[in-house]
Amino acid sequence: MSKFVQINNHLMKKLLYLILFCASSACFAQDSNKDVTFLNPSTVGKPFGYSHAVIVDLGKNKMVIMSGQVGLDQAGKLAGKGDLASQTEQVFANIKNIVEAAGGTMNDLVELNYYIMDASRVQVVRNIRDRYVNTKQPPASTLVQVSKLFRDDILIEIKATAVIKKK
Repeated sequence: MSKFVQINNHLMKKLLYLILFCASSACFAQDSNKDVTFLNPSTVGKPFGYSHAVIVDLGKNKMVIMSGQVGLDQAGKLAGKGDLASQTEQVFANIKNIVEAAGGTMNDLVELNYYIMDASRVQVVRNIRDRYVNTKQPPASTLVQVSKLFRDDILIEIKATAVIKKK
């Protein structure tokens, strides 16, 4: 066999693998989209340009991936300007409303990511969090101190994820 034919066979095999990979990836992407729903409950403020949560079907469970929640109430009004406790209380109320709208409870939370302007005040946040989550088995958590959130008067943002058993 000539070197040209060997190279051509090698290229053809690579091309075939590439075509098969792309075809299988496209099929996977199409199937996975029907397992995703978007949730914007009326019990939290109206979102602009995002969804409050995305629900991913996992078979026997569903994962609820929430957008970061801030201390804005259902009407879009800030709870407690300059008051970390009031804002944190509203954030957890928003998370609870979203989880419940997805069919779960706060015990279904598996992760909380905190973005806070002043990490030295984390105990204020913990005191409120402890009223909402199972403190015997708390969710995985990350705390990040930030220099600014999307508005100057927002002191905290919390992003949450829940895994809810289907009924």
